[in-house]
Amino acid sequence: MSRTQSDRESSRVIAVTGASGAVGSALCKSLTASGDRVIRLVRGHAPLNRDEIRWDRSGAWDASALEGLDALVHLAGENIAAGRWTRARKASIMQSRSIGTRTLCEKLAALSRPPAVVVSASAVGYYGNSSVRSLDESAPPGEGFLASVAREWEASTEPLQRRNVRTVRLRIGVVVSAHSGVVAKMRLPFLCGVGGRVGSGQQGMSWIHLDDLVAAIRFTIETQSVHGAVNAVAPHAVSQHEFARALATALHRPCLAPLPAWAVRVLLGEMGSQLLLSGQFVEPAVLNAHGFRCACERIDDAMRREFSPSSQ
Repeated sequence: MSRTQSDRESSRVIAVTGASGAVGSALCKSLTASGDRVIRLVRGHAPLNRDEIRWDRSGAWDASALEGLDALVHLAGENIAAGRWTRARKASIMQSRSIGTRTLCEKLAALSRPPAVVVSASAVGYYGNSSVRSLDESAPPGEGFLASVAREWEASTEPLQRRNVRTVRLRIGVVVSAHSGVVAKMRLPFLCGVGGRVGSGQQGMSWIHLDDLVAAIRFTIETQSVHGAVNAVAPHAVSQHEFARALATALHRPCLAPLPAWAVRVLLGEMGSQLLLSGQFVEPAVLNAHGFRCACERIDDAMRREFSPSSQ
C-alpha cells in the first residue's frame, strides 16, 4: 500500500494474513500500539473495514495495494488439529499452506516494490519426531505428514527469494496461551483433576510464550541480518510430561491421570500420533546468535505468567 511522506515519517506499514487468529491478533495489537499501520489481509465475503484487503489462495485478487510495504507477516493456514486426518483433510491442510503461500508470494514478487521483508510461518514439525536434543536450524527435515507440510510450506516462499526479498521462515513451537491452542485445550481436563502425561510423556515439546512469539516476529522484521529458517521457540524445550506438570502446578491441580498411547491412536488416528505422541527438542540458535532473548525462558515461568491471578 503506497504511503505519503507523513506516513513514512510516523510509522511503518505492515500487512498480516491470519490476523484474526490468536497470534495474528496479538501481533496486530502490538504493532498498532507501537504506532505502526497494520493492513489485514482477509478472506471471505464480509464487507471490508478500513485497512483490510481481500485475498484468496487462488491468486485471483489484485495485490497492487500492497506496493511498498515495510513488511508482510504470513500466518494464515488451516487448523491442523480441527479433526481426524482423512485423505481429503490432509490434502486441504497441505493446500492451505503450500498453494496459499506460493500464490501469495508470487503476487508479492510480481510487485514493482515488493515488501522489504516477508515473515512466513512454518512449524517445528519440520524436524519430524526426534529424541535428539538441541535441534537447530541446520538440522535436516524429518519424516511424516507434518514434516512434509512444513517442507512444502517453506519451499513455497521461493518466488520471493528469486526476487531477493528478505524472507524469514519462522518455525514456531507450541504457543503457550491460556486462551488458545494446546494449553487452552489441556486446561479443562487439568482443572477437573484428570490431566497428566500423554503416552510415555518423554516426547519433546518445543514451546514459546505468546508474548515472546510476538516479540520474535517483530525482532525478525526489524533485524536486517535475520533471514532464512528461524526457530521461534524458548531456549529450554521440555518433555511432554514436564510441560503437563508445569501446567498442573500453575493451576494448582495434580498431574496424575495419564492418557495411554493406544487410546490416542484409537481416538485420533494419525493426527493423534503425530501431534500428541511425537515431538522434538528444538533450540532458537539463530535468535540467540542475533541477541534475541525470551522474557519466559522456562516453562514454569510461562505457565505462571498465564495463570497467575493478575493475568486472569
